[in-house]
Amino acid sequence: MTAERDDPSTSSGTGSHSVTGAVDDPSTSSGTGAGSGTGAGGDVEAPLRSQEPVDVARRLEAILLVVDEPHSLVALAAAVGSPVPAVRQAIEGLVADYDGETGGPRRGFELREVGGGWRLYVREEHDDLVSEFVNAQAPSRLSQAALETLAVIAYKQPVTRSQVASIRAVNVDSVVRTLVARGLITELYTDPETGAINYGTTDALLVNLGINSLDELPHISPLLDDGAEGFESEMLR
Repeated sequence: MTAERDDPSTSSGTGSHSVTGAVDDPSTSSGTGAGSGTGAGGDVEAPLRSQEPVDVARRLEAILLVVDEPHSLVALAAAVGSPVPAVRQAIEGLVADYDGETGGPRRGFELREVGGGWRLYVREEHDDLVSEFVNAQAPSRLSQAALETLAVIAYKQPVTRSQVASIRAVNVDSVVRTLVARGLITELYTDPETGAINYGTTDALLVNLGINSLDELPHISPLLDDGAEGFESEMLR
């Protein structure tokens, strides 16, 4: 699956990645024994990470800045290389910090649990401000990738990003963020079992298309070379 990027103004603001170097320890340079850095099968062992609460919280915060969907405690624990209880404690600390309960200012974003997972969200009172800013930065025309993704969501909704990516055979994360920022699609609900967000179109799309309801969308079958019988059957599921 190839990655596909859309408007840079709506993408995640984390463009840099830290790179750590490795220094050989003369006492373990022979490559044998417990300190060789490889397991019995030759696999490279995971680096040992500090389990100090402040370090766990920092790693967790870095992960939360780049995730687009809520992640469970178990998934976050695996990502930061720490036990679940330590991650739970770190989350509680971050929530209190962002809410201004630790002596600092109340942040414009919050760490919230949704559908059994955790994710950073803009606080509700700033939704209009953020939407105005994003829309002012966004170009007037949608890219071809955005139009194709929007069409899939319009015909298949409610649908998750992974389902859209499977249909288009490309990564659609950036494109979905663009469509959400433009107000053309929205998060409908979170699957309670998988935590995946299901998306659907908004009234803004109907206004832009000049129609009153999704029932007025043209039938997809005549537009496909093979009659789209398989696509139609998928829509009925």
